Amino acid sequence: MADVTQILKSANEGDPLALRSLFATVYEELRVIAARQMADERAGQTIQPTALVHEAFIKLLGSEQDIDFANRRHFFAAAAEAMRRILIDHARKRSASKRGGERIRIDGDLSLLANAEQDERLLALDEALERFAAIQPQKAELIKLCWFAGMTLEQAANLLGISPTTADRWWAYSRAWLRAETNQADD
Repeated sequence: MADVTQILKSANEGDPLALRSLFATVYEELRVIAARQMADERAGQTIQPTALVHEAFIKLLGSEQDIDFANRRHFFAAAAEAMRRILIDHARKRSASKRGGERIRIDGDLSLLANAEQDERLLALDEALERFAAIQPQKAELIKLCWFAGMTLEQAANLLGISPTTADRWWAYSRAWLRAETNQADD
């Protein structure tokens, strides 16, 4: 497998074949990340892991002139953020729809209420995570990689260049902070 950092360097230098090589190199890894993330999503989800990967890749590399990733870590952190944004945008659209955005009446489908609650929790988490990132950017990045990119703590620690013990401590602190913030929003 080609080195992602080297491919990114070639893309930054204007190699037109680097994007094709990058996609081929990282596709399966991004697909696994997306599938892990989608496993936690509600039944009947409108976006599939393959579509999530493609959307994230397009978002990351929409304009070939904008490719500026320093290394593998930077690329996968950006991919995790892109996937998070896509999932948040989908939750917002569903939330708008349930408030009459599409004005379609569906009688008796109680599963929509549960899905709406899940969307609301996701949006509340996103807002809390944005506040957390403003004060603890590295810890927020760990949360994004684990929750939204579906990485394990060990994988995220490796990508962030921190020890697994540090990742465990950051994880515990971050989850407690986010739980407190989202609980305050519920009050």
